[in-house]
Amino acid sequence: MKTIKRAYLLIGFFTCFVLSGFSQNQKISDSIEDILKSGDFDKTRELELLGLIVVEETDYDKQLKYSLQLIVLAKELDSTMLESTGYLQKGYAYQAKGDLTKALESYFDASKIAKDNKENNKKFIRREAEIDLAIADTYSIIEDYESSFKYYRESLKILETIDKPESLAAALYNFGDEFLKIREIDSAFHYNNRAKKIYEEIDNEIGLVFSMGNFGLIYAAKDDNENAEKNLNEAIKILSEYGAYSAVCEYLSAMSDIYKDTGNIKKALDYEAQSLDLAKVHGLKNEISNSYLKLSDLYEYRGSLKQAYSYYKSGIKYRDSVNNIATLQKRNNMRTENAVKDSEDEAKQLEEDKRRQLIVIIVASIGLLIIGFLAFKFLKQSKILEKQKGVIEYEKQRSEELLTNILPDETAEELKEYGSVKAKQFDHVSVLFTDFKSFTSQASLLTPEELVKSIDYYFSKFDEIIEKYKLEKIKTIGDAYMCAGGLPHYIDHQAAKVAQAGLEIAEFVKQTKRNLNHNLAKFDIRIGIHTGPVVAGVVGTKKFQYDIWGDAVNIAARMESSSVVGRVNVSEDTFKLLKEYDMFKLTSRGAIEVKGKGEVEMYFVDYKN
Repeated sequence: MKTIKRAYLLIGFFTCFVLSGFSQNQKISDSIEDILKSGDFDKTRELELLGLIVVEETDYDKQLKYSLQLIVLAKELDSTMLESTGYLQKGYAYQAKGDLTKALESYFDASKIAKDNKENNKKFIRREAEIDLAIADTYSIIEDYESSFKYYRESLKILETIDKPESLAAALYNFGDEFLKIREIDSAFHYNNRAKKIYEEIDNEIGLVFSMGNFGLIYAAKDDNENAEKNLNEAIKILSEYGAYSAVCEYLSAMSDIYKDTGNIKKALDYEAQSLDLAKVHGLKNEISNSYLKLSDLYEYRGSLKQAYSYYKSGIKYRDSVNNIATLQKRNNMRTENAVKDSEDEAKQLEEDKRRQLIVIIVASIGLLIIGFLAFKFLKQSKILEKQKGVIEYEKQRSEELLTNILPDETAEELKEYGSVKAKQFDHVSVLFTDFKSFTSQASLLTPEELVKSIDYYFSKFDEIIEKYKLEKIKTIGDAYMCAGGLPHYIDHQAAKVAQAGLEIAEFVKQTKRNLNHNLAKFDIRIGIHTGPVVAGVVGTKKFQYDIWGDAVNIAARMESSSVVGRVNVSEDTFKLLKEYDMFKLTSRGAIEVKGKGEVEMYFVDYKN
């Protein structure tokens, strides 16, 4: 089957279902909620009730509310296990609602508790495996397969050593699902079959049904439509009874793909419409987006272009309403490679633009010199001569101001005096990168004038902020902004000043988004900082560009791409400098896999309250 698409939230839904013991039951949740509303209990009993309801609740908004209450009370009563439960269930709720950034934050909070306590309480060993599985699922959704495979393997490594067959089967199922997504069908079959055997041994019906559904997808990938249809229809029937609506939506879409491949477009439209209706009823934004887009493809295939366009617009609208991390990450990786490691195309364009500017300046200067010469020769009047001198001096000053706007003052003076600038090594520079989330989708909604006005508004404020902290602006590339502290000359507390600038930029963007009294784009931003050695210099002969190079620049870019919306993410080298300052609160994120660097320790920096 060639056209099958994977529904991203299925494995996350499956993990939540599995690690909650396949027991989400709204009737039980409603009963517990009635007890909680009565208030007839002490805090210890309240903690127990919250620990139960977060697992049973099927309304994601309520699950989120009770998870937050559980975390607060568990901290108060020093119950680390239930505190980790609160963070884990909070992550499940955010993941189901499509807010993957907050889901990951919750999972990592839960993971820290598990890692800190597993030596003294063996129950945290299983909890760590559950959390690794949830993290892997989230990375799978955003198509970061390198990270997802890493966490799946870590989860399996733990689960193979403990007697928790339902959790092991869940990990095997999701590992197989991951192989299916990257089209390694034999591996997908192997792990799904292992999961199925465990479910048979422990007589777990819902696990068997999920395995049946994935076998349907595997058969579809093998073009065995008869077995695919048989497995998928049976899975749809049973999962509907369990309320596993995200999975049902995916399997309905898979049935639509089967009928499209066989040429039965009417039947394909019927199944996809069922998937859309079900997703709308239960508020599954990701599934709504997927169904709209697939209906658009089907109507386009049938030649109904007006309907295809209508469904396409709706699909894009829903897709952009969710934290579309997958698109963001791909764009960030692409931009980082082009902007930091291989910026030849950008440099060529910059050189051409600056060459034109220089020609204009030269022509203007020559014209002014000629005017001055003619005035001196023919008029010989002191007033006119003084006036022309003033004009020439003014234009000279403007030319120098233009040069100092492009280059640091010291570098501009060196260029004027010697005609060239020597490259310099700086051993201790803090480099800051920023990037707007979902810039492409935001830009598509604006006119060119509105887009330029918005970018100018944000970057002008960034310029003011870094000037306040005596930092050096390096360049902007599209919607990315780069500056540094510690060059072209040393400044005291440069790492702290760069961190302060980053926090002020993040706060400015947040406040701008909250302000409803303007027509500017309301962006979200991610920020990264790294400290290390760089080489700085000027490139170009007609159009000058001050730039920096070195591994520190690459790592700073990775800090930005590994950050989350509204946060300032710093490397361990920067962390070591910032921890000396009482003003900062530094939160470890652990070792995170970075492309080309392996695992890198990262930290969030904030001000202390």
